[in-house]
Amino acid sequence: MSWSPRGLLPGRADLDLRPRTLRNDLVAGVTVGIVALPLALAFGVNAGVGASAGLVTAVVAGIVAAVFGGSRVQVSGPTGAMAVVLAPIVATHGPSVVPVVAMLAGVIVLLAGASRLGRVVTFVPWPVVEGFTLGIATIIFLQQVPAAVGVTAAVGGNPLVVAVDSVRHSGPTVAWTLAAVAIVAAVMLVLPRLAPGVPASLVGVVVVTVIAQLTDAPVARIGALPDSLPVPTLPAVDPGLLRSLMGPAVAVAALAAIESLLSARVAAAMPPTTVGRGRPPLGPSDNARRYDPDRELVGQGLASMASAVFGGMPATGAIARTAVNLRAGARTRLAAVAHSLVIVGVIYLGTSAVSAIPLAALSGVLMMTAVRMVSVDAIRAVLSSTRADALVLVVTAIITIAVDLIEAVQIGLLVAAFFALRAVSRATSVHREPLPGPALHGDEHIALYRLDGAMFFGAAERIGTEIRADADARVVVLRLSQLRLIDATGAHALAELVADLELAGVTVLVKGIQPAHLPLLTRVGVLDELRHENHLFDELAPALDHARSHVRRSEREAA
Repeated sequence: MSWSPRGLLPGRADLDLRPRTLRNDLVAGVTVGIVALPLALAFGVNAGVGASAGLVTAVVAGIVAAVFGGSRVQVSGPTGAMAVVLAPIVATHGPSVVPVVAMLAGVIVLLAGASRLGRVVTFVPWPVVEGFTLGIATIIFLQQVPAAVGVTAAVGGNPLVVAVDSVRHSGPTVAWTLAAVAIVAAVMLVLPRLAPGVPASLVGVVVVTVIAQLTDAPVARIGALPDSLPVPTLPAVDPGLLRSLMGPAVAVAALAAIESLLSARVAAAMPPTTVGRGRPPLGPSDNARRYDPDRELVGQGLASMASAVFGGMPATGAIARTAVNLRAGARTRLAAVAHSLVIVGVIYLGTSAVSAIPLAALSGVLMMTAVRMVSVDAIRAVLSSTRADALVLVVTAIITIAVDLIEAVQIGLLVAAFFALRAVSRATSVHREPLPGPALHGDEHIALYRLDGAMFFGAAERIGTEIRADADARVVVLRLSQLRLIDATGAHALAELVADLELAGVTVLVKGIQPAHLPLLTRVGVLDELRHENHLFDELAPALDHARSHVRRSEREAA
C-alpha cells in the first residue's frame, strides 16, 4: 500500500462520524485513557524522565500518531520497552537529552517510512519476537524491584544486578512498599473477574493512594506535576553531544519502528469484539483493520518529533492499549485521539491528586503489566516446536536482559538466519538417478544427476563435491528442472563444476534450465563452459540419446 503527502492528512476514509460509530469511539477512547494514565506515569518514572514526561508523551504523541499513522485503531505513547532503552541513556547523559533523542529518532523513523521500509518488520521471525518480549518483560519487572522494597536505586546498570542489590539492602519502608505492590497486584488479578469493564490498574492505584493518604504512609510519591502542557519549543542541541547521541537515537528509532509495526500487525489480526448473540461486532471492519506500514512509520516519526517539541519521550505503538481500544469497540482514529484528551483533562484538572500516588503503586502496575506481556502458551509453543527455534528464543531473551535490546534483535535474527540457511542447505540435495527404460550397453558410463532445492552459497560446494566424486562417468547429465532457487554463488559453483568435468574429459549435458534461472546462468558463464551449444536440452530423452552417442564415440576412439 503506497502513500503520498496528501494521504498523510486526515481524510474522509479515516473518520466515520455516524452516531453509533462516534459513540463507540468515544467510549473506547475514555476506556483506553483511564487504562493509559497509570502506565504513562509509570513509564515516565521508569525511564528516568519523570511522570510528567510520560503524560505529555501520551497526549501529544497519541494524537499525532492517531492522525498521521497507518493504523486506524493503534494507540501510541510511552511504552515499557522504550523506557528500558531510555533508562541507560538518561543515566549516562541526563534526562535533558531525551527530547533531543526523541527528535533524532523521529526523523530516522520518518525517513524509514518515506523510504518504504515498513515491510521489513515482516522478516522478524516469531521466536525472535517472543524472546524479545520475554526479555523486555523481565527487565520491566526487575526494574520495579527497588521501588517495591523501598530503595532508591540509580537509573541504569544491569537490571538483575540492581534488583538483587536492592533486595539485599531493603529500605526501612519495605513493609509499606511491598504492601502497596501486593494490593495493586491483587486488585488487578481479582477485579477483572468480578467486573470486567472496570479499569483494574487505575482502581488499584486509587486504593493504594487513599490508604497511603489516610495512614500517612512513609512511602515515596510521584510529587509535583505540571497543571498544563509545556510550551512547545525545539530541544536545545549541543553540537558536541550530538555525535554521541546518534547511536542511542538509532537504537531508539529501531525499537520504535519494530514495536509500532508489530503492534499494528497484531491489531490487524485480532478478531472483532462481539457485543451479544446475534449482534454485529464492535471492532472495525476488515478494511479498517488493514494498516499501511510505511504510513505508520511516518506517523510514529512525526509523533516522536512532536513529543520532543513538548519535552516528552519517544513514542511507539502500544499493543496493550491498542488491544484495549479494539476490545472497547474502537472503529476509527477518533478513539485514540479521545484517549489523549482524557489524559489532557487529568493534567488540567487532577494533577494534585495524581502527585500523591505512591511510586510503589506504579511499580505494582508495571510488574503486573510485565507478567501479562508474556504469553505462556506462545513461549511453550516455540520451545516445543524445534530445537533451533527454542534456541533462538532463549538467546534473544538472554541478550535482551543481559546486553541490549537492539543487539538482541540483531543477534536473534542472525541465529534464526543461520538455522534457516542450514535447513535450506540440508533440504538441497543431488541424486544420481537410474537411466529410464531398458539398460543399454555403455549406460554405466552415463551419470544422470537431479539437483533439488536451492543451489546457493550454503550448499553449492557440497553439491559440486558429490558430483566430482563419480570417477566412472564419461558423460554427466545435470537435471536442473527441480532446482527452485539459484544465487550467484551457486551459479558460479555450477560453472566451475562444468569446467572441471570438461577439463577431465567428461562431457556435461544440461537439461531443464528454468526460464527464470537462464539469465543468471548465462551471465555467470555456465553455458560458456559447455563443450558445445547443443549440450543444452529441454527434454530428458534427447539428452540421453546424445549422451549414449558420446559414449559410443568414445568407445570407438578407444578401440
